[in-house]
Amino acid sequence: MVKQEFNKGEIVIYKTSKNEVKLDVRLKEETVWLTQKQIAILFDTRRPAITKHFNNIFKSEELDKNSVSSILEHTAADGKTYKTQFYNLDAIISVGYRVNSKRATQFRIWATKTLTLLEQYDKEKISLVKKAKGKFVLKYEDAAKVIQEIKKELLAKKEASDLFGQENGEKFQAI
Repeated sequence: MVKQEFNKGEIVIYKTSKNEVKLDVRLKEETVWLTQKQIAILFDTRRPAITKHFNNIFKSEELDKNSVSSILEHTAADGKTYKTQFYNLDAIISVGYRVNSKRATQFRIWATKTLTLLEQYDKEKISLVKKAKGKFVLKYEDAAKVIQEIKKELLAKKEASDLFGQENGEKFQAI
């Protein structure tokens, strides 16, 4: 795939556990942005299917097109800057639940497990267990090491991505 360079935002490389997909992902305003072509690659389908699903999503008012899409500029391999329609994570997830492919099913399983937990963490809804007997104190540095070890194990088993274990600001230190 041709690497796209963006003027703003951060680029993250996404690969499946079998290295089937490689996408340059744009991060902007705390969400992921992909083109229809990238979404088609992600879900192992064709762009017309993605277009059809987006049309149905917007027609049924499941999502508001103006809220989940944006025309962004990017520099292509030919060095020219193009204006292209990008879709945020809400739109990508919505399409992912409509596409009928093995890779889309894998995405749905991942999304169900991962995104719920991440949302709870972001909204500070993960509570500490306070009914434990005895007293055990775990220092931040030790906890961070444990998380990194777990991350290594999960990455080796292809059960997590590089995003696993990344702290949201300094919230973990505050616990």
